[in-house]
Amino acid sequence: MEIEASHDLITQTEIKPSGILQAAKRVRMIFSVMASPNRIDILRILNSKGPLTYSELKSLAGFKSKKESGKFAYHLRKLLRQSLVALNKAERRYTITNLGKLVLSLARQIEERSIIESGKMYVRTSRHSIEEFNSNRITQSLVREANMPLEQAHKITEEVENKVYKFQTVYLTSSLIRETVNSILIEHGYEEFRSKLARLGLPGSDISEMFNNPLYSKNGVEGILSETSLAVFSENLLFNMLPKDITDMHLAGELNISNTGLWNLVPDTVFIDTRNIVENGLDFKGKYLNVSRLKPIRTLDDITEVLPVLISVLSRETSREIILDNFVSSISKMIQESSESIEAAFSRAFISSSISRSFSSSGFPVVTFPIYLDESSITRSILAAYMKYLDHTPIPTIALSLVGKDHESLGTNSDLIANIVKNGGILSASKNFRSHMGIVKNAADEKASSIVSLQSLAINLPRLAYQSNKDETYFRARLALMIKPAISALLARKNSILEMIRREMLPVMSNITQMMQLSRMNLVINLTGVRESVYNILGHEFDGEEIIQKVLLTAVEVASDQGKLVGDDSIRISMITDDSSTRLASLDSEKYGNMYRQAGDKMMIKSYSQGLLINGRDLLANSGPIIESTNSIDELLNGGVSIDVDTSDLEDNELIESIKKSYGFNFFRPIHRNKICSSCGTKISMSSGVCKSCGSTNFSNIIIPNQ
Repeated sequence: MEIEASHDLITQTEIKPSGILQAAKRVRMIFSVMASPNRIDILRILNSKGPLTYSELKSLAGFKSKKESGKFAYHLRKLLRQSLVALNKAERRYTITNLGKLVLSLARQIEERSIIESGKMYVRTSRHSIEEFNSNRITQSLVREANMPLEQAHKITEEVENKVYKFQTVYLTSSLIRETVNSILIEHGYEEFRSKLARLGLPGSDISEMFNNPLYSKNGVEGILSETSLAVFSENLLFNMLPKDITDMHLAGELNISNTGLWNLVPDTVFIDTRNIVENGLDFKGKYLNVSRLKPIRTLDDITEVLPVLISVLSRETSREIILDNFVSSISKMIQESSESIEAAFSRAFISSSISRSFSSSGFPVVTFPIYLDESSITRSILAAYMKYLDHTPIPTIALSLVGKDHESLGTNSDLIANIVKNGGILSASKNFRSHMGIVKNAADEKASSIVSLQSLAINLPRLAYQSNKDETYFRARLALMIKPAISALLARKNSILEMIRREMLPVMSNITQMMQLSRMNLVINLTGVRESVYNILGHEFDGEEIIQKVLLTAVEVASDQGKLVGDDSIRISMITDDSSTRLASLDSEKYGNMYRQAGDKMMIKSYSQGLLINGRDLLANSGPIIESTNSIDELLNGGVSIDVDTSDLEDNELIESIKKSYGFNFFRPIHRNKICSSCGTKISMSSGVCKSCGSTNFSNIIIPNQ
């Protein structure tokens, strides 16, 4: 052990000359101190790291061996004698003095001036280093990154070098050099090379804005980090990866690509048969080394251990929805316990799952648990467990899907179902298995162990209607033409996702899907604004329902034919909810006007319709025709349709009755809009003006429409 007692003798009290030193002599002494790079390094360390002990300072200054102790003590004594460093005896820590900071600043200025006099220029690089400017690296970047011919790259480099040496700066930055290169490329008309060489990222002002925007800060630093990184990947997708015509269609508002930051990295929706995971567990092999491996589920306690980890890792590899098929039914067959124990185990698992997930700018993917009504003996226990989860979670990200035609079971549990809906739960019911969003798992998919759906692409039907001069036939012809580039974009995305799986960049997906040998990947094109197109723009007020069916049939047939041409039978057409409705309406309002609605004292952009929205009160009054019409549209769409039944303005008994009538739909999602208290996070009904928990009258601008 090194003896450090000697350093206590090195204090400011040593060798203080009597009287006032002559100014010239003091300056000479200070300059003699600055002559040593070691002493300058000590000043820099203290300036950046703050007060340090003798051992800490010695180690950071690079004097790590015992043999160098005397040399370090010598340099430190010099600094102390000239009052450039001070020792706090009480804390036994050294600090830089104001005089020391002044000397350090002077040393920096002398260093920079010497660089100027030498005629050299230095670059502050993105690798956190300072390097001498080397023009050869520009040539290398042009050839390597932009695929520019070598001779052409030399000519561009020469122009850049001439321009750089005219800059009135000591230090360049790598971003400034890249901007200079790009400006010269544009001057020469080399836009393709410039786009490959362009640096991706956010302006400093945008990053600063994130810290003050509640939308990003509500999930803490993680939300800001996620938004920043996804902005980079979004820009890369639009300007470096997608075909130029697809990017132009997206930017112009002819179609919409949702979740651009994750679009070519992870799939949207994944149906996973969990029976093998329940029975055998899941080994991530050499990936996710900091995550516990999943063991088989044998007891109720195993659910609480396994489920949060499974949801956490799958949430890293999916953007919209994860359907854990056969999880509940496998548990109900495997575990013979009392209903109270099952309820407690699942409520603990649901609650712990919500705090073990990573946040992205699009939020959390919804995790859906299908409950097969004709198989599960623990339906009521799962519903009760989910209700406890809702009591703890302002915005839920776990959903339940009731599957089957057992109306008796649904009727028996209608009280709990209604209570879940009223409290903002995410719940759906279907006669055939599909996701909470309405994405269909077709009969052709049943043999696959897992189904992957790519559906974050929507066609702007109102834009096509505006351009069709109220000609319905021309409108459908334009729709048929739009489907081809949409399929092209989805096929490119499919190849990108498959490559991510092949390279095990999505390790869990790769493990579960066995490199996609036993799985399918469905490509789903979404149609936005069907009702506005047919009723409002094309003007089919009286025969609108018939025209809508013709439009949907055209889309399905064209997509099927185009799929056969490219050798892919997984092309689907859907009408589901995504984030395209407001964006596309906003872009069309700039182009065509008349897209605003009154909202209090403000004018708000309207949103286009997506899926089908049924008013709960209308359903109570006229259920037969509504159900028949809705199911006919659902049966046309091979990709799925989201059918929302809005129960927000219904009394409790009406809510239960409307849900019972909704069982006539092939698929439906009951929704009950709530708002959130910004003081305590409690869910409040839209009509309430005071929080029932804390009495606050301040509410978040987040409205919860049951996802």
